[in-house]
Amino acid sequence: MLAVQILIDGFAISALYALGALGFTLIFGVSGVLNLAHGAILVTSAMVAWYVGTDSGGGAFTGAAAGVAAGVVTAFVTYGLVVRPIQRSKAIPGVERELFVLTGTLLWGVMIQILLADVFTTTPITVEQLVSGTIDIFGVRTAANEVFIAVVSWAVLGLLWLLVNRTPAGRRLLAASINPRALTLVGVELDHVHLLAWGIYGVIAGIAGVLLGSFLGTSSAYIPALTGTAFAIVVLGGLGSVSGTVIAAYVVGYLETLTAYLVSPSWRAVPALILLLAVLYFRPQGILGRR
Repeated sequence: MLAVQILIDGFAISALYALGALGFTLIFGVSGVLNLAHGAILVTSAMVAWYVGTDSGGGAFTGAAAGVAAGVVTAFVTYGLVVRPIQRSKAIPGVERELFVLTGTLLWGVMIQILLADVFTTTPITVEQLVSGTIDIFGVRTAANEVFIAVVSWAVLGLLWLLVNRTPAGRRLLAASINPRALTLVGVELDHVHLLAWGIYGVIAGIAGVLLGSFLGTSSAYIPALTGTAFAIVVLGGLGSVSGTVIAAYVVGYLETLTAYLVSPSWRAVPALILLLAVLYFRPQGILGRR
């Protein structure tokens, strides 16, 4: 029974990790930005969903919608207020802009963390579940919300694949990740592509944040750990690789689940970090990375 429980819990958390880290990968692949405010955007979405849905009595679905909207708004503010001004600044040498963007998003994430702690609470809260009850899976009673999270996560992953591979806008995103200069030469405005990428990222981060808040709970204090987990998954999978990100998310998710059940919940992140260090040493490009 324990083995089945680990398989079920590991699958759900891994699917959620894949969804959360995919937005991180999308932004890096399209615009070359390592967004260290990622965890802050996830928690902002979860906090708003909790406040609207639970604290203000709006209901689970209204809260979830508000949380996703908050993710989109925060993503656009991050791009417009932090990333784009640095990228377009003539005072910053071109070779140093990536470092400045990295530092800027890190500081922006810290500011969001302080703001959330001041406006809401530092006490861990749980977003109201969209699906209640339990389901029997191979003799193990499992929360229906856990199954719902896995299904929604994979549905969003599938929709993103269809968008990128079956629509003109998606092909522009793909082209921007491969050869942005060639894209501008054929008359496509790169700023518009970046705005689209950040909008999609905001939706993905918003959904992931709301689902995460309903599964594991959330707090402003969780922001550094969430950013670190997403960063570890993206590096492990290979920077810019969507397939690598999904594989790495399942490796990390199951490692954490095994550690939480067999050792201690407080040690759940340690094996994944050790694996990340080993990958950085022996295969720095990650599992499927091309950079």
